[in-house]
Amino acid sequence: MILPVSGVVRGVRAKGKRNAFAVGLMTTVAAALIGGSGILASEALAQTATRSFNIPAQPLASALNAFGRQSGLQVTLAASTSRGVAAQAVNGNLTPDQALARMLAGTGVNYRIANGTAVIGTPANASGDVPAEGATTLRPIVLQGQPGAEGDVGETVIGPEQLERINPTDLADVFREQAGIQVGSSLPMSQKVYVHGVEETNLAVSIDGARQNNKVFHHNATNLIDPSLLKAVDVDAGIAPADAGPGALAGSINYETKDAIDLLAPGKTFGGFVTSTYNFHSDTVTTGLSAYGKREGFEFLGYFNFAKGDDFVGGNGREVSGTETDLLSGLGKLAYEAESGDRFEISYDRSRDDGLRPYRANAGHIVRPPWEPLTRNYEIDRQNFVFTYTDTSPEGWWDPRVVLAYSGSEVTVPVYSSLGYQYDATGNTTSFNGKFENKFSFDIGNIVAGVDFFSDIADLDADVDSSKEKARNVGFYAQARLEPWDRTRLSFGGRADYQWFTGVGGQDYDNGGLSANISGEYDLTDVLTAKAGFSHVWAGIPLAENFVMNPAWTYGPDGPEPVTANNYMVGLEAEYEGFTAEASLFRTDIYNARAVRYSPPATGAIIERDMVSQGFELGAGYEWANGYVKVKYAHIRVDIDGVPADSDTGNYLATPVGDIITITAAHTFVDWGLTIGGDIEIAPEYDHVAGGAPAYKAYEVVNAFAEWKPEALPNFTFRAEVQNVFDETYADRATYGQEFGTVRPLYEPGRSFLLTAKATF
Repeated sequence: MILPVSGVVRGVRAKGKRNAFAVGLMTTVAAALIGGSGILASEALAQTATRSFNIPAQPLASALNAFGRQSGLQVTLAASTSRGVAAQAVNGNLTPDQALARMLAGTGVNYRIANGTAVIGTPANASGDVPAEGATTLRPIVLQGQPGAEGDVGETVIGPEQLERINPTDLADVFREQAGIQVGSSLPMSQKVYVHGVEETNLAVSIDGARQNNKVFHHNATNLIDPSLLKAVDVDAGIAPADAGPGALAGSINYETKDAIDLLAPGKTFGGFVTSTYNFHSDTVTTGLSAYGKREGFEFLGYFNFAKGDDFVGGNGREVSGTETDLLSGLGKLAYEAESGDRFEISYDRSRDDGLRPYRANAGHIVRPPWEPLTRNYEIDRQNFVFTYTDTSPEGWWDPRVVLAYSGSEVTVPVYSSLGYQYDATGNTTSFNGKFENKFSFDIGNIVAGVDFFSDIADLDADVDSSKEKARNVGFYAQARLEPWDRTRLSFGGRADYQWFTGVGGQDYDNGGLSANISGEYDLTDVLTAKAGFSHVWAGIPLAENFVMNPAWTYGPDGPEPVTANNYMVGLEAEYEGFTAEASLFRTDIYNARAVRYSPPATGAIIERDMVSQGFELGAGYEWANGYVKVKYAHIRVDIDGVPADSDTGNYLATPVGDIITITAAHTFVDWGLTIGGDIEIAPEYDHVAGGAPAYKAYEVVNAFAEWKPEALPNFTFRAEVQNVFDETYADRATYGQEFGTVRPLYEPGRSFLLTAKATF
């Protein structure tokens, strides 16, 4: 397991020395990889290993979830395929191919297994026959959520293949193909995610199932995540199920990190990889090292990533101060799965950014007191520890899941006065949380029921105004996902939560509330599906941001009001012979959102606002055998207390968005092992802004890549990409300060060339 990341020695290097260091490192890595290629290439590809399967007869969608867990494969299921279909029972030591053949026997459902994915409902070859047993080499990866398969009507899943294609360097890259999701700031340590314009602390956010409560400092990121650790991201926009956790006012986001089974080649019990990326624009080197394996029921994974580089230059040719790269991250996992199917897993991940940043880390330049330096050393450190128990071979109605977790983010910032440096202020927000739930499966679907809890603390350690708020919560929930009639899929559920809130002076306030959701899909024809949903969410009293807490707050006689929300969505989806189209209308209303200010003491703790986010999304695409093209368009309008939102309230509530168009395409030339692709983001001018503020400027950004997997070196991957091809000068639409005359926003990097080499063994 990777140990907690420690600090690094910082120093000032001349540009030429950094270039020499980068070239030297790349040369060393390349030499090491090529030197080992003879051994690696000489190994014959192993046949798919058998695994122990124990899957009772049940509805196809539920059976395939169990198959994904037990086989280690990703499963893609066309929603129309599972309707009314019951899978056969599967037991014994079988290859995944054999298990699928038995499961689908007599159903008339075809399948194929390729590139680590079991595609259900698509003919495997021209004749439509299933492949012969044992004939397919697999690269196992863990099952991800399937959009629409269980009635989560606003769900977006960014899976392993999509992440591998994007090769993200920050969260903005992870979501850059999603028109309805924006990421503000060009610095990973100050990036915030907005779903339909709503800031992520108003969603239920988790990493590997562990609740994240990271509202520390509004100039910093809410969740610092190294995307190289990620296996998948699952976003429910607006309507989230009850089992997503408490506080899902505007939906949920679940980040899932990699497992050993995702990376091991078939038939292998040990493996590893080395990857290195060089960004010529900012002389940034990013290197990742990993080792993983499994033996006699045990699995382990260790991963370490470090990145170092200089400030980048915007499209206008000006260097953006305080944008150097200085990131360390690590992931460690240890799991044991008994023959009975009982699986225990411990996971620990940590990301740390420690670099010189602008005076306000989410703004390129802002008017500041004369004694404040232009840049200062922010240090942000996020960690996540998770224990999980599951049963991979459930019997009858016993299909439990237990999660215990500790998560937290710490931000340390130097404080200055007219006398110079004074002291370091540290904000630390932590959460001890967990849940016990069970899935009850039956003929028409399943019900997940359970109990969860959290104990959150927001703590500011400073010489002048140290403060602390605490919140504890216990919730009971149930969520049903059913196919009660042909062509119909329903998801509905509810939560009952009770919260104990403690203020900075020990004031106690207890509250309780109910949440409910319902959504569904109905197939109007074999091509066209209608969907709709509604949710009401009670979220209690959220903790204040650490760096604005005031030890003199009195909260008033009744304390802050609990925050609630209503979400609505209706839409249509169509799919025909590779063509897809979709359209949806959405609205989110948040009531009594807590927007605290440091002063005045009597009321600063209970400033409350009402917010509305509404709009529509459109999409169309076409997929062929070796490629695809997709277009998405989102129109998002956000108002707070009846007036247009601004990016200051966007720090922890919502931000202006307007119109966003994304276009993505890729094609693989199989004979050459070459994939080429790219994406375009178009943001027209947007003038629904606060009175007197200028309109948001339009921008168009183009990114392109080429990835080569040479047949002669099957363990190697080489990638070249160009980001911001036309050197556009712009700040992402969700970036802070674009409408304020006293702020120069953080611009995105200008044209950037990146080279990546990866070797596996």
